[in-house]
Formats: sequence, structure tokens, C-alpha cells
Amino acid sequence: MKKVKVGIVGLGRLGRQHAENLCFRIPNCELTAVCSVIEEEIKEIQEKWGIPYSYTNYEEMLTNKELDAIFIASPSGFHCEQIIKALDAGFHVFSEKPLGLYLEEALQVEKAVEAHQDKVFMLGFMRRYDRSYAAAKQKIDKGDIGDPILIRCYGLDPASQMDNFLKFARANYSGGLFLDMSIHDLDLARWYMGAEAQEVWAIGGGYARPEFEEIQDAETGAAMVRFENNAIGIFVAGRNCVHGYHIETEIIGTKGSIRIGTLPERNQIVLLQENGAVKECYDGFLERFEQAYLSEVEEFVNCILEGRKPAVTVQDGVESTRLGYACKKSFETRKLVNLQNEKVTI
Repeated sequence: MKKVKVGIVGLGRLGRQHAENLCFRIPNCELTAVCSVIEEEIKEIQEKWGIPYSYTNYEEMLTNKELDAIFIASPSGFHCEQIIKALDAGFHVFSEKPLGLYLEEALQVEKAVEAHQDKVFMLGFMRRYDRSYAAAKQKIDKGDIGDPILIRCYGLDPASQMDNFLKFARANYSGGLFLDMSIHDLDLARWYMGAEAQEVWAIGGGYARPEFEEIQDAETGAAMVRFENNAIGIFVAGRNCVHGYHIETEIIGTKGSIRIGTLPERNQIVLLQENGAVKECYDGFLERFEQAYLSEVEEFVNCILEGRKPAVTVQDGVESTRLGYACKKSFETRKLVNLQNEKVTI
């Protein structure tokens, strides 16, 4: 069977994991080119893994006619421009979340995707491909909990990474707490509740690290959302979780509820000692969602080979960006934001 030849841009922590999956773990895929502004990164990977091509210039990689697809794992602020350029150059495109940091640019990407219907575009909302989250969606669709009326999401990153978060935020790469961290939860909420958001109220601050407030960002924040069907969303995001990486989701319905990840357990071991019963926790998102990151890219490659479109669409990216940006605006202005008044057209 034909192999899909992929070029990846961005070789940071997540980008390197994606590159490794593309190179070694996904059937019918060949990592053919790597691109990064850091020359040492591409030299190391090219020599170690035997990658045919390497680039420090993204536009130059797009001239490589051997490639079938472009994988975008660069900082969030570059996603929209790079997606549009890759589509216009004739490539299938996978982009990490978020689609964009501003609604206007996300809508430009939507138009570009619509103009290239012959190309596969997929956005990296990998939690939809996590076995537990996918199973929860099936149970909701079957009516096991009745009508979903409330979703509660916690997304807490390890306190040990606080300095890295600050560096990332100061560089204006993240888009803020809600667009950077809560975007997965916001997408899940739309997916599970089957409705778009109507109103949002967001608050937060720099509690352990006041430096976040100096750059109009939050170390820890919370948002409450009312959806168009009057369902409720409660979203908590934080960068100061002392016990590790904690992702927790609860969906409450009229006939029951589902909880996912109530305890961030790394394994089934319980250590009994003078400190009591101790369980190890995940130390990061790559460990917790290792299977999901692999499964989503397998789906992207299979869509290209089978000539079909993925379930995650550019519209999912637009609406999640719309909601994430509304959370950001509410946090910054300390006002209730009505998303119907935030409609933007290009």
C-alpha cells in the first residue's frame, strides 16, 4: 500500500513526540521532512532517524513535491498562517490545537479549508481519540445518562513546569490560559453537550506566581458557560498542580452521570507506608494521552489513504476558538460575554 509522506514543522516537546510517532509507530506513513527554526533540533533528528530532508524555513519545505501532507506542531500563533500556506501549496494538513489565537484568523482558515475540499484537514483534539473519552461519548449518545445538562472539567498542569509556562506565555505563544489549556475541555463540552456556547463568565489570577497577572494571563482560572440548550459548563484550568498532571471530566445528565479521570492514576500500584496509601500520578500530558496522540494521527493518515474526511472538522476548531477567546475576553474585562454578540465574519 502507498505510504503517506509527511513533513512536520515544530519539534518542541509535543512536536518531537508526534515526529517519533510518524516515523516509527504509524503504518503506511513515512516521516520525510522535519522543519524547525532551531537547527540543532533538525540535525539531531535527521541524523538519528535517517530523515531525508530538513529545513529551517517553512516555505522552503512546502516546495518539496515528494511530500503528501504537512503536520503542524509549531507554537499556536503560527498555526493559521501555516495551515493556509500548506493547503494552498496542495498538501493535506494536520494541525495541533488551537486552530488560532484570534477568531478572525480561525475564520480565514475555515475559508481556506472549504476552498480545498480535495484535501484532508484535521485538528489535534486528541481527547476525542482517548479510549475513555470516546467510550463516554458512546454512552451519552446511547442515552445512558439521559440528556446531558452539566459538564465539569478540570485541567491542571504540573507545578514543576511553572517556569516553562511563564516563558511560553511571555513570548505570546499560548494565547492565554483558556485558549492554551482549556481548549480541549471546551471542545469536549461542545461534543458531549451537542450545543454551542451562548454566554461565558471567566475569572482567575496569579496566586502562586503573580507574574502571570503582569502579562494579563492567569496561573489558575475558571469559567462558567451557558450553552444554547441551557446546559451548564464549568471549566477550571491551572498551572500549579503539585501532585502532577490532573485531567478530570464529569458529565451530569437527567438520568445519571459519567466521570473520567477522577484520580490521575499512573498505574494500579498502591504504596502503603508511613504516609498512608500513596498512588503515583501522571507527570504530563504526553504520558496521560500517549495512546490518543497516536490514534488521532493514525486516523489522519487513514483518511488520506481512504479518501474520506475526519470527524474533527475545521468548524470544531472555529467554535472552540470562539468560546476560548470569549473566556479570555471575559477574564480580561471582568464582564459577562455573550457569544452571539461576538460573531465575526470575514
